[in-house]
Amino acid sequence: MKKFELTSEFVTNIFGIKLFRIKALVEFGGVEVGELGGYIEKEENLDHDGTAWVYGDARVYGNAEVYGDARVCGNAEVYGDARVCGNARVCGDAWVSGNAWVSGNAEVCGNAWVYGDARVYGDARVCGNARVCGDAWVSGNAEVCGNAWVYGDARVYGDARVYGDAEVYGDAWVCGDADYVYAHGFGSVNRTTTFFRLKDGGVGVRCGCFYGTLGQFREKVQETHGDGKLAQEYLMLADLMELRFTKEEG
Repeated sequence: MKKFELTSEFVTNIFGIKLFRIKALVEFGGVEVGELGGYIEKEENLDHDGTAWVYGDARVYGNAEVYGDARVCGNAEVYGDARVCGNARVCGDAWVSGNAWVSGNAEVCGNAWVYGDARVYGDARVCGNARVCGDAWVSGNAEVCGNAWVYGDARVYGDARVYGDAEVYGDAWVCGDADYVYAHGFGSVNRTTTFFRLKDGGVGVRCGCFYGTLGQFREKVQETHGDGKLAQEYLMLADLMELRFTKEEG
């Protein structure tokens, strides 16, 4: 049995694709018979099983699928080959695209973007202006918020909270707040430098276009800044981070 139909009301998105407002044909999951929902390109974008629904002015198109008990609402957009499933929520002005998956009890909200091959699942939350992309995974009770970026092959999980202007990148494995630190206001352009635990137990650094280990960071600083004040600041910061990430014996 179909739970919804496409109405004749439509909008055209920025790609020139017609998206049709949906209308509920049966009652389910708090949705009433005849209730209007958001916009989808085709029936395949929203499963007829479960209580999944697209609300308000939200849009789902391309080969994207919303199923299970998931909800897409507000002005959110889900497109490409993205999947939103389980009890997941995508709301506000959030975008989920590419091959990204949002599942479990995860929530993507605010102006957040999840794209590429990224995965957000469990009870994780991505909000604010945060970006999760590439092959990154955010899971457990983790939260990525503010202007933070999680990308590359990074994993953020457990009870970690990545926020502010932090950039967690590459082979980062952040399972709690003790696994990353960011410092703002260093260098010639007062940039943000992020230090984080790596999969192999080492310390990674993301600073502007640079990504590498703590040792490689020191080498790059001396190559770029010589023995000047900027180099001294960065090297002192590196020393502090080495101490910060060193586990106490016993």
